[in-house]
Amino acid sequence: MKKVDTAIKTTYFSILGNTLLALIKGLAGFFGNSYALIADAIESTTDICSSLLILLGLKYAKRPADENHPYGHGRIEPLITFLVVAFLVTSATIIAYESIQNIQTPHETPKAWTLWVLGAIILWKEISFRWVLKRSKQTNSSSLKADAWHHRSDAITSIMAFIGITIALYFGEGYETADDWAALLASFIILYNSYLIFRPALAEIMDEHIYDDVIEKVRETSLKVEGITGTEKCMIRKSGMTYHVDLHAMVNAHITVKEGHRLSHELKDRLLQDIPDLGQVLIHIEPDDL
Repeated sequence: MKKVDTAIKTTYFSILGNTLLALIKGLAGFFGNSYALIADAIESTTDICSSLLILLGLKYAKRPADENHPYGHGRIEPLITFLVVAFLVTSATIIAYESIQNIQTPHETPKAWTLWVLGAIILWKEISFRWVLKRSKQTNSSSLKADAWHHRSDAITSIMAFIGITIALYFGEGYETADDWAALLASFIILYNSYLIFRPALAEIMDEHIYDDVIEKVRETSLKVEGITGTEKCMIRKSGMTYHVDLHAMVNAHITVKEGHRLSHELKDRLLQDIPDLGQVLIHIEPDDL
């Protein structure tokens, strides 16, 4: 439960940060004549909604296993990740639409001081991305990883806005729409990042074979148990922040059923002790005739 608590605290950080940034971007974009900043504010607003969804999902995933959910409630995480991706796609679509509209509408050149605002925002969002991504790796949370990439997407839109405004200010008349083109480019980058977030979550839901590193740890740990002569099938499924294991372990073919049963329990206890990320462990004993 410690990992879940860490993830929840990290999500509160994202909600607070995105709320403040959405307000700052919106005001700076309005008074600074920057449509790219306004598009950036839209991105931060959707980030708030997605972070709230992640928070609700993490609190639900924290519930212990019960009769109806023997493997726990962790599978809510990739489902929440899908919703986060939907928010990202929606925000990218809105940004693209608004950018195209603004490109076709004459407007004033953005104010120079908006570059200072964007510079501070870019720095903050990149720091936020790295911090939340670090927490996602520590907790093994797919939804928290999606939240981290939300921060990176926000930083990207801010960078595009910075470039666009710089071009508009440097080249002057005729280049007022440069920040709108930058916002349009940012929308496509956000769509690409959405796919990068969506793909691992889909793999988690479909129980794809993508956890070779965990399988290797399970096999190595199994051979440390005296009486386990080898391993055959090892299947891993991820649920929330934990991995569930189905393992075929080999033992001497001539020992008693009682001894084989004892070894399976000893192996299970050793795996849970040495690999903290494991949840349910199912051991199937195979005879080794060698």
